[in-house]
Amino acid sequence: MIKRILLFVTISLVIKNVFAQARFFATIKVEYVKTTSVRQLMKELQEGNSWYEQNKERYPVSMVSYHEFTGDTSKSLYQPGKDVPVDPRSWYRPMADKNIVYTDYKRGISISQKPVFEETMLVEDSLLKIKWKITADVRTIAGYDCHKAVGILNDSIAIFAFYTDELLICGGPEGIQGLPGMILGMGIPRLHATWFASKVEVFDVKMNKVIPATKGKKVNRTALMEILEKASKDWGTNGKKQMLNFII
Repeated sequence: MIKRILLFVTISLVIKNVFAQARFFATIKVEYVKTTSVRQLMKELQEGNSWYEQNKERYPVSMVSYHEFTGDTSKSLYQPGKDVPVDPRSWYRPMADKNIVYTDYKRGISISQKPVFEETMLVEDSLLKIKWKITADVRTIAGYDCHKAVGILNDSIAIFAFYTDELLICGGPEGIQGLPGMILGMGIPRLHATWFASKVEVFDVKMNKVIPATKGKKVNRTALMEILEKASKDWGTNGKKQMLNFII
């Protein structure tokens, strides 16, 4: 009899432990820290230009900004988080750091408010099409085991992402999505930028403010590209490389 009781207790503890470990959450709030390697970025943008070497000390080595993601399996909102003061003496100013991206996973569309220099654009279009390949690499981010995936956007832009299937939302920073779980870490080499979750909340997440922005000139992604390409004629090669900030 005692053996049966001990066996029952052991099995109960094992089952309880299994269920405790198999956590799956469908509503979340994530704080991301975006880090841009400014000097590396500017060195690439001004490749072959001695002017950069002469003035590189005027650029910060790196710059961080904070962003928030709130969402469930049907919709999400990515927006600026807490402010970080910018050194007025620095020659570098963040680009596309005020983007607000609303994603409707059910309808397969996004509505993004993007300040583009002197004008604010409201871009409504289908979700970005990214070709993903999941690898065997795993790392822990914000307490979650994340699988590494490599993505290709527009046939040429590489994206490295780490997602967890414990968080059921198939989203991520900006408009990046499409993996079988939430992206908690991401890097885009062409932008010399990374996004990593510093905090994840899964309880009592309020969804009432997860709504799309409404202000701005209404365009689709193709029209935005035409506007950027027209403006980039005055930017030179360096400016064209920065267009990716407004595409993701």
